[in-house]
Amino acid sequence: MELQLSDRACETLKYVSTATLTTQLFRRGFRNTFMQGIAPLGPVGNPNLVGPAFTLRNIPAREDIDVLEIFEDPNHPQRRSIETIPAGYVLVQDCRGDRTVACCGSILVARLRVRAVAGMVADGPVRDSAVIAVSKFPVFCAGASAPTNIIKHHSVDINLPIGCGGVAVYPGDVIVGDADGVVVVPQHLAEEIAADASEQERMEDFIMQRIEAGAALPGTYPPNSETRNAYSAWKPQKHPDGKHQVHLK
Repeated sequence: MELQLSDRACETLKYVSTATLTTQLFRRGFRNTFMQGIAPLGPVGNPNLVGPAFTLRNIPAREDIDVLEIFEDPNHPQRRSIETIPAGYVLVQDCRGDRTVACCGSILVARLRVRAVAGMVADGPVRDSAVIAVSKFPVFCAGASAPTNIIKHHSVDINLPIGCGGVAVYPGDVIVGDADGVVVVPQHLAEEIAADASEQERMEDFIMQRIEAGAALPGTYPPNSETRNAYSAWKPQKHPDGKHQVHLK
């Protein structure tokens, strides 16, 4: 499975905020792209979590099937997803928003990290959360819960469309996670949104400087023609690498 995102777009998305991305998606008519109830488990800085989605769907468990011995089967969908997800992808788990059991623990997360997976996102909690939080592997989830997944979850499908945090996620959609949470960018829009998001943040860095210098909001935010002309004169000398640290809206 090949990455469907250019290196340039991937690098750009590592340094634009999910706030900016949701604005760009809203400009294109997408209102439901930000996962609800999902947050980074450990400290978050730059760069963002970025990668195409590789999905895992869970349905409610059934007591006669979901027993501990089920994990001995190498084709168990949860185990198989961890062993087959390509490097650079993000494992996205549909846990139906259930916060009462974990979706995985530290050993499975370690396997993802060793396999050079970009990160994991789930709308359920994890167990061993203190260990995972300091593992330097990006995990965005619904907090912590000790009980094992099979008490509530039966893993069924790999790399099919799912819902996570109230958002539709299709395999290959681009996942971006920062301190605010996780946004889902449709794969076919990722390249243009990356470019437009970078430009938006350049403009907002300029606007922030004007606000900090005492400018009033009218004519500054949103910018009128005078502010835009001043920005055009300022822009060529700023942000040559496209990496922006100020994301205030």
